[in-house]
Amino acid sequence: MTSLVELRILEGPNLYFPRAAVKLTLDVSTISEASDEAVLRFARRIGLRTTRPGAPGSGFRQRFALRAVERLVRAIANEAGTRRLAVRVRPTSDPQVLVVAFPWRNRERARALGEAVAHALDALPTPAVEQAVSAAAAEVAAAPRGARPTTLVPKIPVVAVTGTNGKTTTSRMIAHIARTSGLVVGWSNTDGIYRDGVLVEAGDYSGPSGAARAMGLDGVQLAVTETARGGILLKGIGITRNDVSVVTNVTADHLGLQGIDTVDQLAEVKSVVPRITRKDGWAVLNGDDPRVLAMQAVISAQPWIFSRDPDSPAVREVLGHGGGRATTVIDGWITVLAPGSDPDPLVELADVPMTLAGLSRFNIENALAAASAALAIGLPREAVVDGLTSFRPDAEHNPGRMNFFSMPSQDGDSVSVVMDLAHNEAGLEALLEIMDGVRRPGARLLLGLGAVGDRTDELIDALGEIGAKGSDVVAIGHKEWYLRGRTMDEIDVLLRAGAARVGVTDIDTYETEVACLAAVVERARPGDVVGLMCHAERQEAYDWIAAHGGVPDSPEVLAQKVRAARG
Repeated sequence: MTSLVELRILEGPNLYFPRAAVKLTLDVSTISEASDEAVLRFARRIGLRTTRPGAPGSGFRQRFALRAVERLVRAIANEAGTRRLAVRVRPTSDPQVLVVAFPWRNRERARALGEAVAHALDALPTPAVEQAVSAAAAEVAAAPRGARPTTLVPKIPVVAVTGTNGKTTTSRMIAHIARTSGLVVGWSNTDGIYRDGVLVEAGDYSGPSGAARAMGLDGVQLAVTETARGGILLKGIGITRNDVSVVTNVTADHLGLQGIDTVDQLAEVKSVVPRITRKDGWAVLNGDDPRVLAMQAVISAQPWIFSRDPDSPAVREVLGHGGGRATTVIDGWITVLAPGSDPDPLVELADVPMTLAGLSRFNIENALAAASAALAIGLPREAVVDGLTSFRPDAEHNPGRMNFFSMPSQDGDSVSVVMDLAHNEAGLEALLEIMDGVRRPGARLLLGLGAVGDRTDELIDALGEIGAKGSDVVAIGHKEWYLRGRTMDEIDVLLRAGAARVGVTDIDTYETEVACLAAVVERARPGDVVGLMCHAERQEAYDWIAAHGGVPDSPEVLAQKVRAARG
């Protein structure tokens, strides 16, 4: 058995350091189960002369393991010739496993250090551990230095967007505003790499390679990067810094993966993006999300708060301390606030199509965030207004996010269809809120429910409960290409269990999202609203809607639907 669970080379800023680092996941059962004699011998060898490690298997022994592993890394590095090395050690949800991280300048030498630490731990139960530490140091000293980190230093301005929900929409809006101002924009996100609005390479580029590719496109003057949790944890951020960062919100999503088990831990991951914002740049933070607002404590940049409430404590605080900015809503206008200045009303919410006639709380926040970031990066005020008023919630500008359609029904009336990613609890609640906002009196909500496989059992179960509670008809549409280690049956059982908890058991299942959409639309009556959680078959769903007479709703049509829903 080896103590090394995983050795991961992080190429850029990450959860542990603002530069390239090595992350070791270690099984420390050799420490937690060792005899008092063995563990004290080990402690003396790594320089812990006075210590009380506690009984084997105890919580005190676990705390000792954290301290001992940190000291072991430093001891091996020191004997190998590295006199000063920053080391971070963290526990995990498994008391026998911990994570240790340290920065690196030479890839092979750093990898050798990580492997040598594990070799020394493997020898701990034996008297040979003292020689094993020396051998580990010699192993590191003899290793080739290897390549340097590939982290890029940006040569053009960069806006980096992260968060749980809304980051794709917000980054799209920022890129659109910048293009409206006349800039050539490189943009990376979960759909691919774009240059000046044209898809250059399809794929999920919300990781570290996306930023580098967007900045490297010919003639690009501004880069807008979507930065996801997975990229930060698995590879680090691909650039050394950004000029403006945006954090939209932090809610439960992807928990139970890569050692991130709680929303607070997830918030810490997201905070890496504003932590590397230049000191003279701006960190745009959601003042209505306490976890995001708390990131002010770890940033060097100037804070720019966005909030739907102009009198929120977050707005008062950032303006009261001087130097900060805030974007909010006053009398129905998106308005910028600065210390010692009159409010600057940019544009009425009613004129911003992405707010869905004022229905979408999330998209109001996304518009506030995008306006803040665009102004913070130095785009002209008039371009911000033009960009906000011309960016539409349709398949051209914001594919897969709150796209509205009208489908013909038999009596000459219509059925509304809303497509959205809605990949977690907050996203599904937002979709249902929007659907309800366009439902005429007496009409029904019909939901095509689904989930991707890399979510916890609890989250998939919760999606079933939320969807069943918030709609009149539920059907399950699976996502074959996003099962991620699960089976359709597993996901089906979990979704049905959540729905059954609120008394809904009459649920049909379909193997694809399009089949589910077709079945639910067939059951819809005039005036009903159909919602589809669409992750896998976005273009296929668009094609099906068009083939059956559906047309995208213009902002004017959507406003009419909202007025009809309000009676």
